[in-house]
Amino acid sequence: MQNPPKIEIDGIPIRGHFINDLPFNPDLKQLAKDKRRAGILSEVLFWRKVHHRKFHNIDFDRQRIIGNYIVDFYVKVLGLVIEIDGKSHNNKVEYDAERQRFLESLGLKVYHIKDIDVKKDIVMVMTRLARFIITEYGHSNSFNGGE
Repeated sequence: MQNPPKIEIDGIPIRGHFINDLPFNPDLKQLAKDKRRAGILSEVLFWRKVHHRKFHNIDFDRQRIIGNYIVDFYVKVLGLVIEIDGKSHNNKVEYDAERQRFLESLGLKVYHIKDIDVKKDIVMVMTRLARFIITEYGHSNSFNGGE
């Protein structure tokens, strides 16, 4: 990966955690495209806040294929998956747990946001996401010898 743009949040340098060679199932390409077009409200609202590096100059992918899963959002430079959990997740506890284990086994971090929070208070959602990124990837954490 070429040198990514420098990321800072509230003056705190953010260190990258890029994961090379993530598994990819090409059979899911059309489904990922269809999901992007579906326009789920909370995903669209979140995408408006992060698209084109609007959120602290961080590049987000939407409906990214990782292995046999399609994640809502992915930040390559951080190895960070962001999932917006709505009512559809209520009946998929085992599936979601298996998916989480798989993603984490690749060295990825997974951050969950409630669908209702995006719809009711997107500012709070973005503030909490920034705090999470600072906590997990802030430069002060890079002195612990890495991952």
